[in-house]
Amino acid sequence: MNRDKRSLIFARLRDANPTPTTELNYDSPFELLVAVILSAQATDVSVNKATGPLFARANTPEGLKGLGVTGLKRYIKSIGLFNTKAENIIRTCDILLREHGGQVPEDRGALEALPGVGRKTANVVLNTAFGHPTIAVDTHIFRVCNRTRVASGKTVRQVEDRLARLVPREFKRDAHHWLILHGRYVCTARKPRCGSCIIEDLCEYRDKVDI
Repeated sequence: MNRDKRSLIFARLRDANPTPTTELNYDSPFELLVAVILSAQATDVSVNKATGPLFARANTPEGLKGLGVTGLKRYIKSIGLFNTKAENIIRTCDILLREHGGQVPEDRGALEALPGVGRKTANVVLNTAFGHPTIAVDTHIFRVCNRTRVASGKTVRQVEDRLARLVPREFKRDAHHWLILHGRYVCTARKPRCGSCIIEDLCEYRDKVDI
């Protein structure tokens, strides 16, 4: 995969979707942070079903802390690992109130210090809430990058580091969203839709499927 081919891939993804964004529903950096914590090993659809009623009831660190772990669990019990996630979110609310004035910090180190927040979650928040050119590599992006050879790597961090180095600057802000949506709806895990893929001729995947 050379520089010109990589640039063409992102140009086509941009032309098809000029203003990509997350499929998680949110209206503030805090709501996004909570939604991303909940989305670990869960679908965006299931998270949105839970956060709709939750955010209508409480959508600030003060509000969620007021619910307590037990109260929060009632809203998110349909989501996998809800017990641990509820505890992490309440602890996160407490830290935000004590150390950050109730605001979500625009800083990787401060974000990763929050319970339930790892590098991937921090990247999503920095990119989607604050506009940083970070790329959060999940299973979809890992698969797409290795299949296409846009940024191959044996680990999530290797793929992230290669993307940070290889994606042209003009595409970095939105690369995360383009790649995850492509993996979710086109370059799917079991049966990629190569025949209807807008970058099929540029992709270096050897086992393409004509559908």
